[in-house]
Amino acid sequence: MTLPLHTPRLRISEFTIDAAEFIVRLLNDPDFIRHVADRGVRTPDEARRYLAEGPIASYRRHGFGLWRVALLADDTPVGMAGLVSRDFLDGVDLGYALLPGHRAQGIAHEATRAVMAYATGTLGLARVLAIVSNDNPRSIALLEKLAFRHAGQTCHPGDPTPVALYEHTVGA
Repeated sequence: MTLPLHTPRLRISEFTIDAAEFIVRLLNDPDFIRHVADRGVRTPDEARRYLAEGPIASYRRHGFGLWRVALLADDTPVGMAGLVSRDFLDGVDLGYALLPGHRAQGIAHEATRAVMAYATGTLGLARVLAIVSNDNPRSIALLEKLAFRHAGQTCHPGDPTPVALYEHTVGA
């Protein structure tokens, strides 16, 4: 399995700098800010910097990152899903976010299932983590559907608000 990943409805591929307008919309969605973080990305220039220093730099550094999730039928971007290396976690983190109009349709499950197949198959990761807001029951349910198990609580550096830590171990 190599990038781009294809599922029955989705194409998952690396972001490019030209996704700036989409990134501004996604990162400023109130649910993204509430459940993930306010990245402070308000303009296309800030989005290009976010892409260059975040996902695109991660592809070079780690061989993975957050990827663009688009509808296979017409290549409309609907979200992101992928793998993140975070200094405060002792493993690779599964991340995902969708625009509001594309939630509750199984798209997040389809995308994250493909990312997990890539993580455990292509990359050979035996363990993947996920962090999620304690007040985000839909994301918690998705992680449990993907066979993640609750592994405690953690905090982002500089933020005392605890988030749930989930773990997926191959063969467990």
